[in-house]
Amino acid sequence: MNANAPHAERLLVIDDEPDLRTLYELTLLREGYQLESAGTVGEALACLASQRFQAVITDMRLPDGSGLDVLAWLEREGRSERAVVITAHGSAENAVEALKAGAFDYLTKPVDLRQFRAVVASAAGRDAKRTVAAPSVPTTERLAEGSPSLRRLAGQSEAMSQVRDLVQKVARSMAPVLVQGESGTGKELVARAIHGEGARSSGPFVAVNCGAIPEHLLEAEFFGYRKGAFTGATEDREGFFQAAQGGTLFLDEIGDLPLGMQSKLLRAIQERSVRPVGAVVELPVNLRLVSATHKDLGAEVAAGRFRQDLFYRLNVIQIRVPPLRERLQDLPDICAASLARIAQDAGVSPAPTLTDGALARLTAYGFPGNVRELENLLHRALALSGAQRLEADDLDLPDGMAQDETVPMPLSPSPSSAEAAQDLLPSDLGAYLDEVERRVLERALAAHRNNRTAAGQRLGLTLRQMRYRMARLGIQVDEGGEGPGSA
Repeated sequence: MNANAPHAERLLVIDDEPDLRTLYELTLLREGYQLESAGTVGEALACLASQRFQAVITDMRLPDGSGLDVLAWLEREGRSERAVVITAHGSAENAVEALKAGAFDYLTKPVDLRQFRAVVASAAGRDAKRTVAAPSVPTTERLAEGSPSLRRLAGQSEAMSQVRDLVQKVARSMAPVLVQGESGTGKELVARAIHGEGARSSGPFVAVNCGAIPEHLLEAEFFGYRKGAFTGATEDREGFFQAAQGGTLFLDEIGDLPLGMQSKLLRAIQERSVRPVGAVVELPVNLRLVSATHKDLGAEVAAGRFRQDLFYRLNVIQIRVPPLRERLQDLPDICAASLARIAQDAGVSPAPTLTDGALARLTAYGFPGNVRELENLLHRALALSGAQRLEADDLDLPDGMAQDETVPMPLSPSPSSAEAAQDLLPSDLGAYLDEVERRVLERALAAHRNNRTAAGQRLGLTLRQMRYRMARLGIQVDEGGEGPGSA
């Protein structure tokens, strides 16, 4: 069955049930697509061998095989068609299997026609920038030609080459991805690269830290709410799912979600719809889901702290981001990229470089904080040094060991008994904590010659946060102590 629209996207529909095939065809013809149809794997492969399509919609169960056979043929032939697989209701295993086999997306029976139209439009490239499968070229060339977000995954080690290859492979589908790695390894950079390399790169990228949202606000923040749903709800508000419509939703530290919210998230993923707090009807959502964690979610499932069915849904494809200590050979590339970015933000040109001695000192360090710690260290070095080449002495860390200044210093001698400890309890906790904060800030400022930017970076604070705390506590320094890049 064909439409008479010469420039419309061409689709192949594969289903052995005539009534269902007709329903799909009529729905898609009304959307303006050109169509071919097949009832078996053999007929489908004959169509594919003779012509090209933008997308293929196939049932999982067919008389002479399955939709996986079609996926395998597309992969083997290096074809660019995106495949949408339709699976039986409740068959999560088949859906996951299809995604792992290279399906762009999947639908479950009975098919919701609203979802059907949205998923097919995404597969056909109607609602996002069309991407073409990357040719088989060396990794270094692919890196140079990739998106800006992919190029930020610096380093030529085998470990990072594998990460970039996986990113480019999974970006072509809608399969959920779980990014696993220690804190500071760059899990969000990987998520942004998946978004940037995928069909939805022109859509929004919404990043959410699941551990930073109070439990009682999670549902409203994720799914939105309606005016009057609760005290303080003075207007309708969209949630993260609606904000990511047509793009990618990145759920960082997914392992920190409480069990109650995990069940609501699972339903949203399965039904592809959300119900705002206070709403009566559900709203369809069409987005790519990428999650990340530093935890071992398999162990969390075994301990009863994470739902097994949600883990199964999220962990379709896993990308492990290696810690920096496992790829120290990437240090020159990472440092060069980081210094260029820091210098640009600070208005410094050209970007400083590292001497061989400085690089050797960095290589001898364990970096428990991974790339984030390295970038903070380079920030401090650039803020405190006006040199074009950073020397080993400009790097505020000792050789081969953790920085001794990061070890917490006791504010007073430790009590030798429980009685002494009770005597030390403050009578005014707020005033006591203010005094603790004041002393820490003053120590940091003294260590960095009253440079507020450098002192803030040492404490993990922005310049704005430093100014706020100093004003609140009445701490004053010379007005010149801002450092490069102050605003």
